[in-house]
Amino acid sequence: MQDVEVKVCHVCAGAVEAHMEAWCNWCGNLYHLNSRADLPGTDCGQVWINEEHLALEFACNVCLAPPAEPGTLDDVLDLLEAAAAAQMTPAALEALAEAGQVRHRRTAGGVLLFRRGDLPGGVARRG
Repeated sequence: MQDVEVKVCHVCAGAVEAHMEAWCNWCGNLYHLNSRADLPGTDCGQVWINEEHLALEFACNVCLAPPAEPGTLDDVLDLLEAAAAAQMTPAALEALAEAGQVRHRRTAGGVLLFRRGDLPGGVARRG
């Protein structure tokens, strides 16, 4: 009995069946791309015709993702600073964060951190 190698998607880490295989032209990694209309499947990337070279071009969602917005440490706020900037109570902002409605990060020490642009209402950076 032979061991069957399970191919894994670079984007979602799920198993990739033969009809779902695509290789990213940018990073070279395997990703899901359903090449069959008669079989179900999700796509973890795209394929399109490159008009300059008249060839198919493949790219995974990791490579297609927009670059992270540049920011500075001044754009990172703790819970109290973020609540004041968003003009809401710390408890209300923490509830939104815990419900997944506001992007945030919790440090190993338990401190909630927010980026100014992720706050409700898109609070702009102060000069």
